[in-house]
Amino acid sequence: MALIKSISGIRGTIGGQAGEGLTPVDVVKFAAAFGTWVLQNTDKKTIVVGRDARISGDMVNKLVCATLQGLGIDVVDVGLSTTPTVEMAVPEKKAGGGIILTASHNPKQWNALKLLNHKGEFISDEEGKLVLTIAEKEDFEFAQVNNLGKYRQSENALKKHIKAVLALPLVDVEAIKARNFSVVVDAVNSSGGFAVPMLLEALGVNKIEKLFCEPDGNFAHNPEPLPENLREISKVIEKGKYDLGIVVDPDVDRLALVNEDGSMFGEEYTLVAVADYILKNKVGNTVSNLSSTRALRDVTEKAGGAYYAAAVGEVNVVNMMKEQNAIIGGEGNGGIIYPELHYGRDALVGIALFLTHLAKSGMSMTRLRASYPNYYISKNKIELTPDVNVDEVLRQMEERYAKQPINTIDGVKIEFDKEWVHLRKSNTEPIIRIYAESDSNATAEHLANKIIADIKEIISVKA
Repeated sequence: MALIKSISGIRGTIGGQAGEGLTPVDVVKFAAAFGTWVLQNTDKKTIVVGRDARISGDMVNKLVCATLQGLGIDVVDVGLSTTPTVEMAVPEKKAGGGIILTASHNPKQWNALKLLNHKGEFISDEEGKLVLTIAEKEDFEFAQVNNLGKYRQSENALKKHIKAVLALPLVDVEAIKARNFSVVVDAVNSSGGFAVPMLLEALGVNKIEKLFCEPDGNFAHNPEPLPENLREISKVIEKGKYDLGIVVDPDVDRLALVNEDGSMFGEEYTLVAVADYILKNKVGNTVSNLSSTRALRDVTEKAGGAYYAAAVGEVNVVNMMKEQNAIIGGEGNGGIIYPELHYGRDALVGIALFLTHLAKSGMSMTRLRASYPNYYISKNKIELTPDVNVDEVLRQMEERYAKQPINTIDGVKIEFDKEWVHLRKSNTEPIIRIYAESDSNATAEHLANKIIADIKEIISVKA
């Protein structure tokens, strides 16, 4: 059993003993802490709650909603939904915050409470620490019987979300209709199973093959949309005559695409392609995190814009986007953040913008992918003994490569012309994650192995 308390919420496996897994006791405690924080920091007494389709969702939802009512907070329950839909519903309902019940790409035994502020954006590091403190001290007071919060369901949040997507100037429904796309959708039996087809139909896509679109929470494969987990949709597309495949994670904030021949477009390139389309229509700045592909920088600078790198984490990317007035941003895991709609990763707006781009380009998926700079990322990690001072290791790596351009806002990122290595420590265990990118897989692997050898040398010298 596992329970992870962090600034972004509480995440754990269902069951076990209180404090060791995500039990009803832990759910109530953390929901009460967040509700208390909302009451202390806003004059609004409403919180929006939504969930993905995982098996424990209904149980956790009831616990959260009842706890918030017990604090005197009115609850707007949007039910089975997507993370970006809940994010948009918070300001639309003039709520003081939101709770999304989803463990994102984690397997079905996991669930989580993800926390939003009154803007529908993830709470900050500082705010998250305050919520954790309230939970630790159990510093909450429940309402008297005459002051209990009200509960109501709202069933139109997703429709409003899709309507807002369609209203975006750069979403061209007529262009998409004219291409008459044939699409396969893999929604891993969660909320995307109804959300993505609803969007596609609204965009004029009539040929939709649904794969794992029953929102019952029985994930048909590992729910993280990585190539090794997408063999089934790849086979379906390879055998049939489809233009593309669309894959989303359980809460629909990550978007992966599959080419017409069954090959992967590459999750790193979802953002690159959407940004390319945006930049063709408006010159501006872009942002991604330090571990995302350099291709976004190349595309941005070619269009006359400036690229900025943020620390890993959606809230960090959003903050950097606001600081640099970015017109598009996100993460290399298939997360698209389009501020003209809202500041949150949103697979639905990503789909609409990408399909418009593909339709107007007149290209196939493989031709479009081939039009972008080709990079490969090697993802590795080195496990250290608990006595190793990881911060000191990173500091020495920074010294060792002091002649290279270095970014230290999140670990250590070292640039070598158009290649880079990003070293990040884990917050929960003695591990250094090592991401390396180059224009060939072999070179990226070689670069990563060189850095791993350097780290081992530093450790051995110290010993």
